[in-house]
Amino acid sequence: MTATSERAPGQVHPAPWLVPAVLVLAAFYAVPVFDVARLAFSDASLVDPATEVSTAAFRAVLSNPALPGVVATTLLFVVVNVVALQILGLAIALLIARGERRELPGMAAFRTLVLAAWVVPGIANGLIWQILFDEAPYGTLNSILGGLGLGPVAWLSDPQMALVSAVIANLWQGTAFSMIVLYAARRGIDPTLYEVAALDGAGPWRTFRAITLPLLRRAIAVNTVLVSVQTLNTFDSILALTGGGPGRATEVLALFTFNTVFYNLDLAAGCVLALLLFALGMAFTLLIGWLNRGASET
Repeated sequence: MTATSERAPGQVHPAPWLVPAVLVLAAFYAVPVFDVARLAFSDASLVDPATEVSTAAFRAVLSNPALPGVVATTLLFVVVNVVALQILGLAIALLIARGERRELPGMAAFRTLVLAAWVVPGIANGLIWQILFDEAPYGTLNSILGGLGLGPVAWLSDPQMALVSAVIANLWQGTAFSMIVLYAARRGIDPTLYEVAALDGAGPWRTFRAITLPLLRRAIAVNTVLVSVQTLNTFDSILALTGGGPGRATEVLALFTFNTVFYNLDLAAGCVLALLLFALGMAFTLLIGWLNRGASET
């Protein structure tokens, strides 16, 4: 059976309705991207306007010895966060859906509690976790660990633990978004499928593998793209938590861009780094789309 281009009577072509939306998106997204690209090929700074077209900013950024380490830290930070956010968001979404199906009390309050972390500004999130990770003996987490006889942990002064701390802070805030997306998709699954599975004697794990996970695949792919881009652009919570230190242990590309523009006053180099961020975001999006298409065809 071949697809035809015939339209049902009265069916309207979507192009006239999509053109205004595309133009609005272009005005708010495409124009700034082109302006960033223009400034990247200049000598602009925050105190002086561009005076010439130049590739000096590209050469300076690409030859910066700190760039490979920053990119590696960024990729590690994004990959760990995306995987953990998917797992935590899905677990909480399924837990809430199961509780609501059994009409357990407190599910609405639990959902609201999870969402509360999402509305906290990134700077405030970093400051909150900086207090919790205080390495003094009276610090919140170290006090708890000391009471358990586990001793204090160098949450922010040890390079590896500092990155772990940044991941934990980001997970606390970002899990709510993943939960929203996956919870909405879970609520959209026909309950009849689970009733039939129960009649067939399928257990929870088999039901999850045969029904829930396949029907959530598209939502997981969309959530992966959104979470990847969001995490890739995270810098405010890290700025408040560690400032990118110790050394450059937690300096991700977005924070590196911020420091280049607002501390070094180098707008052209900041635009080059912004283009690199844009390219990484597009690469993540295309890779996830390709992997999802491959999974859908199997």
